[in-house]
Amino acid sequence: MTSPPAELAARLQTHGQEHALLGWDSLTSEARTTLVQQLEALDLAELATLRERANATEALPTQFEPVPITPATFTAEERARGAEALRRGEVAALLVAGGQGSRLGALQPKGMFPAGAISGAPLFQIHAEKVLATGRRYGHAVPLLIMTSPATDAPTRVFFAENNNFGLAPEQITFFQQGTMPAVCPRTGKLLFEAPGKLFLSPNGHGGTLTALADSGALRALVARGVKHVSYFQVDNPLVKVLDPGFIGRHIAANSEASSKVVGKTAPGEKVGVLVSANGRCSIIEYMLLPRPLAEEREPTGELRFRAGSPAIHLFSVAFLERVTRTAAGSLPYRAALKAVAHFDPQTGQSVPTPKEPNAVKFERFIFDALPHADRWLAVETLRAEEFAPIKNASGADSPETARAAQIALHTDWLRRAGIDTHGHAVEVSPLFALDAEQLAEKLRGSEPVKIVEPTVFK
Repeated sequence: MTSPPAELAARLQTHGQEHALLGWDSLTSEARTTLVQQLEALDLAELATLRERANATEALPTQFEPVPITPATFTAEERARGAEALRRGEVAALLVAGGQGSRLGALQPKGMFPAGAISGAPLFQIHAEKVLATGRRYGHAVPLLIMTSPATDAPTRVFFAENNNFGLAPEQITFFQQGTMPAVCPRTGKLLFEAPGKLFLSPNGHGGTLTALADSGALRALVARGVKHVSYFQVDNPLVKVLDPGFIGRHIAANSEASSKVVGKTAPGEKVGVLVSANGRCSIIEYMLLPRPLAEEREPTGELRFRAGSPAIHLFSVAFLERVTRTAAGSLPYRAALKAVAHFDPQTGQSVPTPKEPNAVKFERFIFDALPHADRWLAVETLRAEEFAPIKNASGADSPETARAAQIALHTDWLRRAGIDTHGHAVEVSPLFALDAEQLAEKLRGSEPVKIVEPTVFK
């Protein structure tokens, strides 16, 4: 390709993006082809509109109230209903794993981060073994879908292959990539570049799961397998109950299209989105948008009135996902975030180091923006100590230290309920040994007395 396509050059000029072809003559033929493909895939008019909206204040729903919550104390009937769905192969697990562990000091897929309290098992292993153990428990292999990003796809696939898929059969696992969006200058709207001839592209957010599921054929394959429900969770939470039979059973009994677990907020300013009911629809308001008086408002019991924090644990019906990807996914809003990034300037031919002030607008879609499209929905409160200990920061809140402490506390409680004293020693229960306190007690019942005299992993 000796010169850029005339139609593309004209379109770039129309939208003030002609700088994208600067340096064309110095690019290799392969780089030119890649650049043309990237540019032709862009909707430049939409990009301009998104950039203009980036400076606008996001509007709250005109009317909203606290979401109705049911407790995660499931009946025997609900648990049995969920277990039967698992036995029939009607449930799949969806792991969102597009992020890198940059805040944890490692530019690799976050799922490779060692998270086991004693074993140091990586997050991918913890989640995969929960899927494997669930399949063994109910006699039917559970499909595991793993959404990656361009940055994490190849290393994630290699990591699973090197570890024999953590015991899962290759046909159980489906990898698919989320899409990307270009970053632009917040002042001029001009496209940013990562390197000569290479656009600065970022993953399009966990909301990109929806279109990626459909575009990759993964959703169609689930339908062909008879899967009716998809359990959605994020890679950074080692405590998540990946395939909770009680939650599944309640979701089915209510004929819910989208069911979400919530955790009680620990403080008005905690940085988690809040589920609300807006005009009879389930919605999430991001923590920074909830007005402070409402965030601080309390019930007579002392609980926060708007306390339904989202740990990003959802259960979707496949029929709902099919409908949303046919109609609503394309209209899920892009949300803009200002970031400071290093980039390449094609006008000067120089690399620009990361500035102190934001110099880029990134665009993402969020999975919770699909929730208002559900006609029937549930919010189920789970205990933070049992199901929410995300690893997001290198230290402090939501760090490896807090996640390790939460795992040890939970598994210590499981053993206590089974009549075993840990004598203050750290313990960890592998999902392959037990998925919950009840299964742990069954495993230990009738066995030799267990005495814990050092840090112990039950596996």
